[in-house]
Amino acid sequence: MRKFLTFGLAFAASSAALAQTTPTTDPALAVPPAAAPAPATPGPLTFYGFVDGYYGIDFHHPDTQVRPSFLYSHNRQNEFTVNQGLIGMRYDDGKVRGAVGIHAGSYVTANYAAEDPVFKHIYEAYAGFRPFDKAWLDFGIFGSHIGFESAISKDNWTLTRSLMAENSPYYEAGARFTYEVGPKLTLTALALNGWQNIRENNQAKAAGTQIQWKPTDKILINSSTFYGNEQPADVATRRRYFHDFYITYAATDRLSLAAVFDVGKQQAARPAGDNGNKYDTWHTGAAFVRYKLADKWTTALRGEYYKAERGVIINSFAPVVGDGDAFIRGGSLNFDYAPTGNVVVRLEGRVLNAQNNIFAEADGVNHSTYGNLTSSIALSF
Repeated sequence: MRKFLTFGLAFAASSAALAQTTPTTDPALAVPPAAAPAPATPGPLTFYGFVDGYYGIDFHHPDTQVRPSFLYSHNRQNEFTVNQGLIGMRYDDGKVRGAVGIHAGSYVTANYAAEDPVFKHIYEAYAGFRPFDKAWLDFGIFGSHIGFESAISKDNWTLTRSLMAENSPYYEAGARFTYEVGPKLTLTALALNGWQNIRENNQAKAAGTQIQWKPTDKILINSSTFYGNEQPADVATRRRYFHDFYITYAATDRLSLAAVFDVGKQQAARPAGDNGNKYDTWHTGAAFVRYKLADKWTTALRGEYYKAERGVIINSFAPVVGDGDAFIRGGSLNFDYAPTGNVVVRLEGRVLNAQNNIFAEADGVNHSTYGNLTSSIALSF
């Protein structure tokens, strides 16, 4: 699954401002031309859209268009398709704000499979106001407070998502209270239906926090937490604790660096007669390097790993006694070309290696290594 946030935290795609052209005049005209009108001040209501069309190919793939089950974004191969098509509107007059956005695509099919059909095409839908100066209170559906990567591919340094982003929330439903301590520090507290749930699956609620600190113009530090029981109402409680940390650093005008580390624990099933309070633990990390090659060209390199006892989260939300551990590591190389400010053309190569033979190939035998290429053209407006 999942998430996330922002270049630091990007929760959604924003509208691109349309440039006004200066009218041309004939210097031979006897009457001087009228002065060009001043640019209009943007109103509180804005519209936005985004579409990400892609084609990917897996090396030695079996007779299927589906990529490994723990990949949810750009998860189709040997098929021209759309990862996400999105359109919406936002309102913000400084005291009241809200948003409504709808989307469709292979990302939606994979990530929202468990949601009610009425809700699965909602990208965001929330309403909020300022209860007092420097604070916002929002209710509804919004982007996750967890993670360095978001659902909008153009806002991410790499085309495909890291294993940690795919297996943590991309979206949330609940209440969000944000307090702007100052220009460098923002605090957020959340009450949620659950871990990437729009519809509630039990009578419990989950809690989350986020701290974003920008000590300088070049550094952003994020700490996000989650606590809740994510098992259905008719299943024994398994409390889940999770922490997401990342830091980004703009070393130069061309070079940017990021490091991300997640760790989580969930109460585990125990052998018969064992009443111990054991937890399944997972931890995952990634490092990103992004470099601007030229005015319109950028490259990004990612290294990552994901390790989970009994495959918790990545293989199963409720692993049982005897399930095997999961350990996957990999890397990717990305090249981006931006012919205009609202279009980006991307190509990425990726290789993953697992501790066990978990990747199916065309020869009918599972292997420990998996590789793919993914290309995309994305437009935002």
